[in-house]
Amino acid sequence: MTSRRDFIRSTAGASALLAGFPALVLRSRADADLVIRHGTVFDGTGAAGREADVAITGDRISSVARTIVQRGRVEIDARGLAVAPGFIDIHSHGDGTLWSDPNAESVIRQGVTTIVVGQDGSSRAPRATGGGREDDARRQFGTMAELWAALRAIGPAVNVASMVGLGTVRDVVIGGDNRPATAAELARMRALVEAALRDGACGASTGLEYTPGAFASREELIELCRPLRQRGLPYATHMRNEDDRLLEAIDEAIAVASGAGCPLEISHLKAEGPRNWSKQDAAFARIDAGRKAGTDITFDCYPYVAFQTGLTNLFPVWSRNGSTDAFLARLHDPSTAARIRTESLAKVDLIGGWDNVMISNVSNAADRDAEGARLGAYAKSHNTDPYDMAVALLERNRGDVGMVGFAMSEENVDKIYANPLSMVCSDGGAFAVSGPAHVGHPHPRGLGTFPRVLSRYVRERKVLTLEQAIHKMTGMTAARVHLRDRGRIAPNAAADVVVFDPATVSDTATYADPFQYPVGISTVIVNGAIALRDGQRDTRAGRPLPVA
Repeated sequence: MTSRRDFIRSTAGASALLAGFPALVLRSRADADLVIRHGTVFDGTGAAGREADVAITGDRISSVARTIVQRGRVEIDARGLAVAPGFIDIHSHGDGTLWSDPNAESVIRQGVTTIVVGQDGSSRAPRATGGGREDDARRQFGTMAELWAALRAIGPAVNVASMVGLGTVRDVVIGGDNRPATAAELARMRALVEAALRDGACGASTGLEYTPGAFASREELIELCRPLRQRGLPYATHMRNEDDRLLEAIDEAIAVASGAGCPLEISHLKAEGPRNWSKQDAAFARIDAGRKAGTDITFDCYPYVAFQTGLTNLFPVWSRNGSTDAFLARLHDPSTAARIRTESLAKVDLIGGWDNVMISNVSNAADRDAEGARLGAYAKSHNTDPYDMAVALLERNRGDVGMVGFAMSEENVDKIYANPLSMVCSDGGAFAVSGPAHVGHPHPRGLGTFPRVLSRYVRERKVLTLEQAIHKMTGMTAARVHLRDRGRIAPNAAADVVVFDPATVSDTATYADPFQYPVGISTVIVNGAIALRDGQRDTRAGRPLPVA
């Protein structure tokens, strides 16, 4: 069996282990707060690992050297272990449970110290003050500044950065209607985006398969993304299509970023449905062409062959125009019902049938037995047509039904991670094996993404070297959203650190049993405070991270 040290050496290169740091550093006679000793340090730049000690004073890394004489008030022996910057999840929905459980258990236990939320066009600020739809006042805020204040008040375990969601902005100004923005509305929306960026949003996002974002024209998106240009912040998009019109959607995303003059981050890149798997190389070609034409393009990916979304996403966008009541009424309206059924069944056929649809969460307690069930088998057990069961679930839950869809190719995931332009994301929430964050039957990505990349795509499939994977989780991500003091192990950098065993780190969460924490991660440090050590949770030291 490969030992931990043998695995690190084979990944990083034996000669590199002894290079790169001075032999001795003694900064002062005072003790450091914490010293991590004898680990193999991967600094987040993509460089090979090097044996070194890391000293932390306050919330900063104070020294990195082959040997640090300075003592730590707390000392951690990382012999045979990897020491890396805390992982940064560039596309997270981990804020969904922070208000009920700020411990962010499944996030911290993956080694993630920072989450970037406000994704898929939906952010917690700004809040509608008249024209938009209602939101939970505890979880939606008038401005980004109010969001940062609320996060400081709850004291989360994890750092939180946020994009501004252009779907949320549209909802505030226009509501849920499918119509073009007037000139006055467009100006108001742009002002909201500019205000969010001034308050520290780290980019702007869209969810163009979701309403009301789906109703935005290309011209509207370009105008709303123009404020990103002077800051160099990205436009992150859940594109308008990820299956039959994938390539056209990439073209649109590039056109928006090019027109606005801003970087582009394609969210959770995928080719959905077996008949589209062959498009992955063409997708790369479109992206490469866009880069050659002058647009800064990168993308992210989660390490699974199933996606998670709302069950309503199986239904055509046009049918979701307006309110939930309007959508539910159209499902039975003689003038629309047959067309909706035909288009929805075509979508289900694309991903391989109803048994490739797993119900992940419901809001109606009477439907709890559906959570974790494949919709085809569940309908059969109730002697019901699957489409009719889907409609019934949506009606009983007023559209609030989550699903996991099995539709992607493992080989394509390999290709995406091997591409130097890719980063790692979870697209998942924050969960716990017990307590208020034990909700629904989630996609396992919310509990296993980052360890899964390290085990499956580094150790097993050898798609990435360890230093490449860490770079895609840390330094590359931090740079993309301008978290300038995060994502690296270096003096004066923020003291977000993860210590793990590269020979054993692994996810354990599955589609059948998602509420399982990963293994092989021994220590997680957030802003200089130990959040996890040997399986035991400690201080909540996360903070909001507005981008200057």
